[in-house]
Amino acid sequence: MFRLYVGIDVSQDSISVAGLNPEGKELIQESYSVDTEGFDRFLKAMLEHCNNLEEVLAAMESTGCYHLNLFSFLTMQGTDAIVINPLLITNFAKLSLRKTKTDKKDAMTIAQFILQHRDAVSQLAVSQDLQDLRDLARERESLSHLMAATKTEIKRVLRTTFPELEVSCDISAKVTLQLLMEFSSARLVKAAKA
Repeated sequence: MFRLYVGIDVSQDSISVAGLNPEGKELIQESYSVDTEGFDRFLKAMLEHCNNLEEVLAAMESTGCYHLNLFSFLTMQGTDAIVINPLLITNFAKLSLRKTKTDKKDAMTIAQFILQHRDAVSQLAVSQDLQDLRDLARERESLSHLMAATKTEIKRVLRTTFPELEVSCDISAKVTLQLLMEFSSARLVKAAKA
């Protein structure tokens, strides 16, 4: 059984933390920097309210890459740390009458969510391996789009600089690319000796 339920709102430079006991009483409401000093201060705050870190359940939303260092730190300390789908927290927050949104309130919403759903929270957590795989897939797709846009831009520049090149040869062939690397402008081609 957990004695401390910690909700963490992670941003690039800081984390906002809210900690609740099993009865829902607020024990921690603080912000820390995202560095070793901030993580150590956060660890001390948890230890003030719970002697054994194995009795702490910490939850954070998946935030691209920002949550990874904190997640790793907490799991290395023996804390039960989970990453929750942000959509679950958003839907949970909609049930509240409070419509203002701050990092502190977001951390408290996460803490209240895991306290209220403590029996099913392990099923709601996104496994870190699955989240890493999703992040890699998104990055791969982003890079594919970037490569396609770059190829289109290169073809546009080549049509402007060497309009006859695309008709006479395959512009993506290795020999054509070597020619373009050596003679990258019409002036260089004109100045080349036969």
